[in-house]
Amino acid sequence: MDVIEAIKTRRSVGKVKDEEVPRDLIERIIEAGTFAPNRYLTEPWRFFVISGDGRRALSKVMEEIAIDSCIDPHNEEGKKKIEKQKNKPFRAPVIIAVAAEVTENKKVIRLEELGATYAAIENMLIAAHSLGLASFWKTGKACYSPKMKEFFGLQEKDEVLAFIYLGYPDMERKEAQRKSVDSLTKWIDRD
Repeated sequence: MDVIEAIKTRRSVGKVKDEEVPRDLIERIIEAGTFAPNRYLTEPWRFFVISGDGRRALSKVMEEIAIDSCIDPHNEEGKKKIEKQKNKPFRAPVIIAVAAEVTENKKVIRLEELGATYAAIENMLIAAHSLGLASFWKTGKACYSPKMKEFFGLQEKDEVLAFIYLGYPDMERKEAQRKSVDSLTKWIDRD
């Protein structure tokens, strides 16, 4: 698949089959992430592959974070919200959590470490698409919780930036509508 075509046709696909994704495809997707640009070649990205019963551990953390965020586990509305959070890890057979492990070097700018990790995430989404897999990038308050950092063994300075849900598509990809390049671009070609 041509890279421009892959970029233009990649879409988040929220419905995937409950079918195992081969480890070699997951590794190829992660490897694509490692080729993102990064200043000072710090390679700040870290990857955590969650599948099978490992999703139960993530589910438990999601539940704890929901309860800590003042959702009342005793009333019906609260129970529904907590159940929704607990079920999120089971939306796909594989989740790749992507974190930025921010380099402790005075020359390194934290924002650039995060930006490099976001670039890695995009590489991964495009790679998944090119391999015939569906993916969708999720975040939300739970992603940025100190409990999530603890779950992945990260330090306070680090950030969990994405949960990439991965599987074989179980729905059609929708065609994207984007603003025109002209409406988003200002050409500065003279003083």
